[in-house]
Amino acid sequence: MKNAVSTAKDSSKLKDERPLVEDIRLLGRILGDVIREQEGVAAFELVEQVRQLSVAFRRDADQEADRALKKLLKGLPSEQTVSVIRAFTYFSHLANLAEDRHHIRRRVIHERAGNTQEGSIEAAMARLRKAGIGPKAISQTLAESYVSPVLTAHPTEVQRKSILDAERDIAILLTQRDDIRARALPKDALAPRELAANEVQMRARVLQLWQTRLLRFTKLTVADEIENALSYYEATFLREIPKLYADLERQLGNHPVASFFRMGQWIGGDRDGNPNVTAETLEHALRRQSEVALRHYLTEVHRLGSELSLSALLVGCTPAMQELADRSPDLNEHRQDEPYRRALTGLYARLAATLKLLSGAEAARHAVAPQNPYPNAEAFLADMQIIRDSLGAHYASGLIGQRVGPLMRTAEVFGFHLATVDLRQSSDKHEETITELLATARIESDYAALPEDRKQALLLQLLADARPLRVMNAKYSEQTVSEIAIFESAKRMRELYGAQAIRHYIISHTETVSDLLEALLLQKEVGLMRGTLGLGSPDDAVNDLIVVPLFETIEDLRNAAPIMRAFYALPGVAHMVVRSGSEQDIMLGYSDSNKDGGIFTSNWELYRAEIALVELFNELEASHKIRLRMFHGRGGTVGRGGGPSYQAILAQPPGTVRGQIRLTEQGEVIGSKYANPEIGRRNLETLVAATLEATLLQPTKPATPAFLSAAEALSQASMAAYRSLVYETPGFTDYFFSATPIREIAELNIGSRPASRKAARNIEDLRAVPWSFSWGQCRLTINGWYGFGSAVHRFLNETPGQSRRAGLALLQSMYREWPFFRTLLSNIDMVLAKSDLGLGSRYSELVSNTRLRKKVFATIEAEWKLTLEALAQITGDKQLLAHNASLSRSIRHRFPYIDPLHHLQVELVRRHRAGKIDERVHRGIHISINGIAAGLRNTG
Repeated sequence: MKNAVSTAKDSSKLKDERPLVEDIRLLGRILGDVIREQEGVAAFELVEQVRQLSVAFRRDADQEADRALKKLLKGLPSEQTVSVIRAFTYFSHLANLAEDRHHIRRRVIHERAGNTQEGSIEAAMARLRKAGIGPKAISQTLAESYVSPVLTAHPTEVQRKSILDAERDIAILLTQRDDIRARALPKDALAPRELAANEVQMRARVLQLWQTRLLRFTKLTVADEIENALSYYEATFLREIPKLYADLERQLGNHPVASFFRMGQWIGGDRDGNPNVTAETLEHALRRQSEVALRHYLTEVHRLGSELSLSALLVGCTPAMQELADRSPDLNEHRQDEPYRRALTGLYARLAATLKLLSGAEAARHAVAPQNPYPNAEAFLADMQIIRDSLGAHYASGLIGQRVGPLMRTAEVFGFHLATVDLRQSSDKHEETITELLATARIESDYAALPEDRKQALLLQLLADARPLRVMNAKYSEQTVSEIAIFESAKRMRELYGAQAIRHYIISHTETVSDLLEALLLQKEVGLMRGTLGLGSPDDAVNDLIVVPLFETIEDLRNAAPIMRAFYALPGVAHMVVRSGSEQDIMLGYSDSNKDGGIFTSNWELYRAEIALVELFNELEASHKIRLRMFHGRGGTVGRGGGPSYQAILAQPPGTVRGQIRLTEQGEVIGSKYANPEIGRRNLETLVAATLEATLLQPTKPATPAFLSAAEALSQASMAAYRSLVYETPGFTDYFFSATPIREIAELNIGSRPASRKAARNIEDLRAVPWSFSWGQCRLTINGWYGFGSAVHRFLNETPGQSRRAGLALLQSMYREWPFFRTLLSNIDMVLAKSDLGLGSRYSELVSNTRLRKKVFATIEAEWKLTLEALAQITGDKQLLAHNASLSRSIRHRFPYIDPLHHLQVELVRRHRAGKIDERVHRGIHISINGIAAGLRNTG
């Protein structure tokens, strides 16, 4: 009977997956046809041979297949190797499109059956209603909320916009195939023809992909990164975010929904370790952002002009509407009885003039000449409100929902600036700038050498002084000039694009209170801070940019609350924050803390830091009404703080959300989440749903003392095991730089930012993102699991006064009852499922020192087995991904086609390091990096 049930489940699963399999086969067949046509039958057969040997290597650990594969790849000319890599890379991309389509398909099926999906607005509202929380309370919560995903550029983003555009077209064609099948009647003669025509279009797009260069010839610039990010606004955010608000409005009925959901951006303003970001790139970023927003509004206003053809001979309008029409420069006699069209022509002319003013660009159409630019987005919204009110007052409310309402919501959310650009710089750069300013002004000869208390005293004295620091006609270093220029540019950009264009100033490596005061002093120098702070009268300081400390390393996280407590204890600081908006963002870094102490300790120290910060700001909220907003520096991968956002938000410590959250979206994961508009809206929904649930349902209760004590013990043991490998194993740095493609990642044109902060080859100086990315490429992904197995083993077997049985029971209770622990283990489970020791061993062969290679790999393998065992003991699951069917399905269908890319990458890296430095080898390595990252998605 049990076997019969199991067989039925398997049969149901196969039926559910059939459309996915059909799409993958279709795309694979088309790609194969294109390769045969473009490269010849021999090239296609070579691809198949590599695939079959790779599958045999994975499935059976077949030593004969291993030898045959190595022999085949070693003998391949570089040109053929690149061709095979391109084939598997494109298949990886196409499989992602099929998978995204299937995800949407399954969601629709579930929703039609009445099964709301976890993380959806519908499911969140159902839970809130069940808890007795009504629309009014939800509306009030949203009015005080601020939710913002922030797009960042990192060296892992390898996509070109041309490729993204072609892939979006293929995604649309896959959707159309489903639509054709859905509406087809029995014996429908038209459907086969429509499907055939659809396949012809798909074949054209795949052919376009094959003939389009995957890579850039030159190193990616900041301007390239800006354009890449803007493509997601055009494809997804500008249209899907208004739909998200519309869903909320439907759920809440007549209760208003405030524009609480905003977009953020680092690209163009993030200077930390990136000398290519300057005042000029900041201004370019905002110009281009403004252009994208305004062109969207122009398009929508043009379409509205076509739709709102209402005649005054048939229906009236409000006096304000008539006045708006009469002010329009549209004097065309054919439209004299069409007040809405005349008014919209005027709006278009004003938007076109605004576009020219703010971006220097020209509108696509000109019914009348551009004129009278809008001073701000609020003025445009006021005109749109007149149109909306008039439609509502004259029996035309049905015309509001399609375009008028969404356009107004878009303008509320995006303004004329599109997204808030954060500024970020490292604290040591601020210190160097302040040191030069003070020395030149003969105030302090060596500020950097002062002890912390002297620094604070001097900075407070200067903040209480109305005079600037700069000496007229003095010659300052290029760095100081550049740093000051950023602040000056920020002031101009806020005046031009609005206060929301630049709102946050992030200080990387915040380690002291003086780091915060230095950023305030630099704001004061250019007029972004006005009045005097603290020591002087009248203590009336106001600062325009929220000074956001970024606590990154383990030590920084432990000091976060003490630093903020000392900062707010300074005279005048709390009052200044209140006068400036009563908001305090604090950013927590996941990547560096992980590189510093491993996955478990990183998460545990983040959890502890949040609890301590909440305690502090509970006091500040009670005394000064200052609101804390956590800014989570989550990367795409689990090792960079990634993983499912919904579960991560719900797993936050009690009281940390309160309707306020910002989080970064990084690298290749931006494409995975937001390239497809429907998938994008789903991911945006999860942020809103989780924020509402975490705020109003408060699902996370304080952990018990026993849980906290156990987590601390696990953290200490985990960090010890991790640091023993990474920082205390002689030769480990050599192993890492040999057994991963980190050197090639640093050399190739993958990002505008250098991979390392310093020229030296030290793991301490390496940026956390390429560190994590490199481990993903070689499929060991130690940043996502290493140390946990040893920690559990030690906790169960070496805890004084505790039996192994009691220890395991405690860990199992933590897994069942504590969201923090359960989410962390779920992420470790996901990373382990995507790791592969067999492929990792292939990369380890790149290490020339045999003894070092065997020692380090054996240590990693032993920890991997310990971690698998620990997970099984705690969760009770006999296999990985027991509760993640979609990812399990993804791995099953996709990984056999990613594996060949690893084998090919290893061979080309071997050639590259042996001195075969030619363009084809470089290109092949880079394409393989692209394909593996695309295939692994949130683990690359």
